[in-house]
Amino acid sequence: MTALALLNHVLNFLAPALWLALLLPLVSRWVFRKRAKKTGLGLQVAVNFALCLLVLGLGLWFFGRDGKMATYLAMTLVGATSQWLMLRGWRA
Repeated sequence: MTALALLNHVLNFLAPALWLALLLPLVSRWVFRKRAKKTGLGLQVAVNFALCLLVLGLGLWFFGRDGKMATYLAMTLVGATSQWLMLRGWRA
């Protein structure tokens, strides 16, 4: 595998975690108008990205390949839960 092909594979592996980590805080600013502005956008993106990458890595290890829908479901649930916890959604 060439270096360019490896870079392509790595970027495609990271892309779902990055998009979810970016979209969750932006959508939560629309849903939780007052609470979302108290927590910094950069912190929310960083925490969500780290957790989503962890789930993708665990899915790759557990299933032996990436791109399984169960891994994407787990990534979405973990990302949404972390966003809810960062915004203290239980107080709504």
